[in-house]
Amino acid sequence: MLRHVIHAALILGVASTAAAQTPAAITVTSTTLKAGETIPKDHTADGKNVSPALMWSGAPAGTKQFAMVMDDPDVPMPGGFVHWVVYKIPAAAKGLPAELPMDATLTAPADLAGTIQGLSGFRRAGYRGPAPPAGKPHHYTFTVYALDSADLPLAEGLNRTQLMEAIKGHIIGQGSLVSIYERVAQ
Repeated sequence: MLRHVIHAALILGVASTAAAQTPAAITVTSTTLKAGETIPKDHTADGKNVSPALMWSGAPAGTKQFAMVMDDPDVPMPGGFVHWVVYKIPAAAKGLPAELPMDATLTAPADLAGTIQGLSGFRRAGYRGPAPPAGKPHHYTFTVYALDSADLPLAEGLNRTQLMEAIKGHIIGQGSLVSIYERVAQ
C-alpha cells in the first residue's frame, strides 16, 4: 500500500512541492470494476480488451475539465506501466462509458466530444487492458483529476508524463479506483 501512495505522490510531483495544495477528494466508481477485486476478463488482454465504464462524483467547484490515467505500479520500471490516458474530458462529464473507441479524439458520445485519449505505454492511443506476467496479482489504478483550467496546452498524443507536467499546479480534485488482475501460470 505504501508503494502505491509513494507512486501517486511521485506522479503528481507533490513530493517535492511542500506548498502544494491538497486536492479535494473525488469518488471514483464503476459498474464493472470493484475496488480491490479482480478486473473482469472482458477488460483485459485475455478477453475483449475493452475499456471499463468509470464514474466520478464530488468534483470541486471550479472544475473546468477532467483527466484520467490508468496505470500498473507493480511493473518493475520507474513510474510503473501506463495502460490508458484520457484528458480534455468536459467538466460536465460524470464519467467515461465502457468500450470507448480507440480514436485519439472522441466525437461520440456527444457529451465527451473533444475528449482525447493519449498514448499508453504501448505508444498507442486508447485503452489497453491488463496483461501482466503470470505469478502475482498486479494493481491497476484508475486516477481521475479535476482541473481548474480549460485552457491548458493539451494537444493530441500526450503520454502520462507530458500530461502530468501540463496539469501540474491545476489539479483541484483527485480520486482513484484500484482493481487487480492476475494471470495464472499454465
